[in-house]
Amino acid sequence: MPVQPRHKRILLKLSGEAGVGGDKFGIDPATLAAVADEIAQVARAGVQICVVVGGGNFFRGAALAEAGMERASADYMGMLATIMNALALQSSLEKVGVFTRVQSAIPMEAVCEPYIRRRAVRHLEKGRVVIFAAGVGAPFFTTDSGAALRAAEMGCEALYKGTSVDGVYTADPKKDPSAQRYETLSYQDVLAKNLKVMDPSAVSLMRDNHIPIVVFDIRERGNLLKVLNGEGVFTTIA
Repeated sequence: MPVQPRHKRILLKLSGEAGVGGDKFGIDPATLAAVADEIAQVARAGVQICVVVGGGNFFRGAALAEAGMERASADYMGMLATIMNALALQSSLEKVGVFTRVQSAIPMEAVCEPYIRRRAVRHLEKGRVVIFAAGVGAPFFTTDSGAALRAAEMGCEALYKGTSVDGVYTADPKKDPSAQRYETLSYQDVLAKNLKVMDPSAVSLMRDNHIPIVVFDIRERGNLLKVLNGEGVFTTIA
């Protein structure tokens, strides 16, 4: 596919479930390999790409807190889950020849680099994929907030959110067949209508930094590169 990317540096936000496949827990190597291939296509096209991946396929801090666990401890467990996912994705990317670095907001030098903004920018400039793990390194913040923060810090031109649906809908299209997909939305529309795209603080941070959010289906093969070219089906929030 001829590449005419709309953006030269992007942040890709993935849920932990992006690497699960048909299971509800853990990691499916084949599914993760497919996601890595999507990222590899974009990196080989010369686009600088950094990634934030959630940890919901292992632990969800909010859910553990609702079950009675102390919230801060539950959130830290969720952050550790994102590190496991980041290392797994790094392995899949390097298996297909894409140089990758994992940086964690919680220092863990034995397995990955600590988060250092200037070092991360340099990795991107050298064509490496950078995976940011452990959210913002503090409890009570989601990985959506971590993705928004890193997108702003890295000077990304857009935040691409890969989901299991092809955009933002008026309702959950898996539950409501009459749900309508939005082509475009404003940040204020998302906040006012309480659309569950990203948490409100993340959307507000994107608005304040004028970084558009592109929501698309990561499970469709070749879709990330297609959407980056302005083709296919997606929703843009700006």
